[in-house]
Amino acid sequence: MRHSGTYDLLIVGGGINGVGIARDAAGRGLSVLLCEQDDLASHTSSASTKLIHGGLRYLEHLQISLVRKALIEREILLASAPHLMRPLRFVLPHDARLRPAWLIGAGLFLYDHLARRHRLAGSARIDLRRHVAGPALKPQYVRGFVYSDGWTDDARLVVLNAVDARERGARILTRSRCEKLEDSQGRWVATLASPAGTEKVAARAVVNATGPWVGQFVRDASPVSVCHSVRLVKGSHIVVPRIYEHRFAYLFQNDDRRVVFAIPYEREFTLIGTTDAEYTGDPGAVHINSQEVDYLCAAVSRYFAKPVHPGDVVWSYSGVRPLLDDDAADPASVTRDYALELDRHPVPLLNVFGGKITTYRKLAETAVDMLTRELGSPRPAWTVHALLPGGDLPRGAYAGFLRSLERAHPWLPAPLLYRYAHAYGTRIAYILRGAHSVSDLGEELLPQLYEREADYLCHMEFARTAEDILWRRTRLGLHVGTAGHGRLEEWLASREIGAPDPGRRRSTA
Repeated sequence: MRHSGTYDLLIVGGGINGVGIARDAAGRGLSVLLCEQDDLASHTSSASTKLIHGGLRYLEHLQISLVRKALIEREILLASAPHLMRPLRFVLPHDARLRPAWLIGAGLFLYDHLARRHRLAGSARIDLRRHVAGPALKPQYVRGFVYSDGWTDDARLVVLNAVDARERGARILTRSRCEKLEDSQGRWVATLASPAGTEKVAARAVVNATGPWVGQFVRDASPVSVCHSVRLVKGSHIVVPRIYEHRFAYLFQNDDRRVVFAIPYEREFTLIGTTDAEYTGDPGAVHINSQEVDYLCAAVSRYFAKPVHPGDVVWSYSGVRPLLDDDAADPASVTRDYALELDRHPVPLLNVFGGKITTYRKLAETAVDMLTRELGSPRPAWTVHALLPGGDLPRGAYAGFLRSLERAHPWLPAPLLYRYAHAYGTRIAYILRGAHSVSDLGEELLPQLYEREADYLCHMEFARTAEDILWRRTRLGLHVGTAGHGRLEEWLASREIGAPDPGRRRSTA
């Protein structure tokens, strides 16, 4: 058993909240260690609807403060990584049986004006008989609304925060489980277990950012108790072949007062979701069931001219949302806000309850503000205007950046260039440096996956397995299926894999 020194802060959990806190704290000069029992974004943080949004439907539940906070953050996040996050226009067909037009219009007016918009167009009424989004719908839907929100790749957003945290001095350990916290001489001593063995680390404070496991971690691994609790709500999504050609997304109302999104996804597909169902099982073993598939297919088939059937589904995913328990009767109306609970005795332990991907940065800033009052910090809050890795596009303009790449690398196939630009932004230079032809990218391990990119993902973005690469660092698993995964696994096993980590040799995959 090794003893690896003392940190200012140990963060348990490698989802969006954990890595956001690690990034913020490291940027303020604190020494930080983050451990995650699986891969980064293995669970809830890679199972979202991929939206950076205020939450239009939360207005109906009078969660005005949460919506305003999320709308403010929406603008900040869109500016922080313009390659990874981009505006998306949503079409909301009007069904007079469900909500009157005046109510929807009033809600959209409030949504437009609760916070300043610099990057997004406002809402408007539209005639679906003349709008490009109309032909995909049944002919009885003739009126509707259009409004703006943002889209992101949720798993990559987690990874970019972890990369930034590491570059600011944090130590990031994936596949390393925190099994126990013990107080000793004014410090937490944590026992960490990984495939490489067991080690103990000391920290002046700990953050429990374990998401669905937040309550279990406190009970099983620490000597403290907490006041708040989370309510586990399962959300499932399905992916089908592309239903329509245009770039708009849809927001559909349902008879049960819930809403379902249909979103362009990975150029060849449409993403449909989500469900809301109480969940009591193991958060790590969540999966979609046939009732959820039927529900989502029926929900969108009420609107689309061409119905969607369960047999059309090419992929599905589910996640457990650790929502702050507010005693709401309906899972869909449970608040998406968060609570931070700080226990100072015997040693500071901050527990994170709830939250949503759009507000992760603000949550992290608030959390580190609380911790620095306990620990001290040489620097103030800083993330509000900071760019994420790869986000330093010239003038913040993605379209101009893409054109410059096309001019500089005319030999790169358009689909590959498009994917690299979105995924890596200016850090595409790490992959393309010195390359003048596709052959310079190394062996094509799988369709569209070359050695240069795989090596970058392993050494710079913490990837260890084929699943890490194909389903979280890229979405190539959706395009290549399972055939040929063995070649990628062989390639990974043949190399010494690991991101730079001072003082620790990384294990092979």
